[in-house]
Amino acid sequence: MTPALKTAGLTKRYGEFTALDGLDMTVPRGAIYGLVGRNGAGKTTLIRLICGLQRPSSGEYAIYGVDSRDKAISKARRRMGAVVETPSIYLDMSAEDNLKQQYRILGLPDFTGIQELLELVGLTDTGRKKARNFSLGMKQRLGIAVALCGDPDLLVLDEPTNGLDPQGIIEIRELILKLNRERQITVLISSHILDELSRLATHYGFIDRGRMVKELSAEALETASRKCTRVTVSDASALAVVLDGMGAEYSLISENAADVYAKLNITDLTLALHDHGCDVLALDERDESLESFFVNLVGGDRHA
Repeated sequence: MTPALKTAGLTKRYGEFTALDGLDMTVPRGAIYGLVGRNGAGKTTLIRLICGLQRPSSGEYAIYGVDSRDKAISKARRRMGAVVETPSIYLDMSAEDNLKQQYRILGLPDFTGIQELLELVGLTDTGRKKARNFSLGMKQRLGIAVALCGDPDLLVLDEPTNGLDPQGIIEIRELILKLNRERQITVLISSHILDELSRLATHYGFIDRGRMVKELSAEALETASRKCTRVTVSDASALAVVLDGMGAEYSLISENAADVYAKLNITDLTLALHDHGCDVLALDERDESLESFFVNLVGGDRHA
């Protein structure tokens, strides 16, 4: 099946700075594709290129099989909706008037579907209230509604939960899942809130310094993610000495805890720690988080 989006050697330079460096990626149809990367890794540049807001320096991309160099790419982009950086809404208009304006821009013949869109994003009760008086979460949901006006097959969201409170994050998450499951909309979503992204994505692309480091499905990520045992003790420095003696791989979490990436003989560990005057307080089996996987993949001097 032709992917919703595919890039090949996609490159974007700004003078001597290379924002994208030969990026190859594939977004399968029906996926919620999580684009993971540090700030400045090239996520927004990629989104701006595929949305036609900028032109690549070299390389190519295809939307539903239509090459970016083909004249038909403009028609293919009509199958896309996007919220790039900030929602494109008119602050002095109501939610309904914002959607009507977008319908006019798209040349749609009538306003059929606007009430359904307002209901879909939970904005039916806003009446004549101007968008400038909306909460941040409401503005984000309105921005998504605007992106949905052309009934797209592919929805591109750039940091959709950035700055939202916990309730706003939950609302956006549930909306994205609903669009994907009930309307079969493919979603490309970039985010640095990796814990939240892990609740959504069916596929991942890990990008660093403008290059695709790794692509894999959520199932493959679960298989690749290392399991560990979180060991909480009275003195992590003593724990480190004991684990070094055992030749076990570990990472210190705090003054009282470490994640151990090895099968442990609990009796031997407890006795060895006792000899160092250290007590075991708790043992918990844990799966490696998306954040930990990303940091281990690209190196951990900065966070996404």
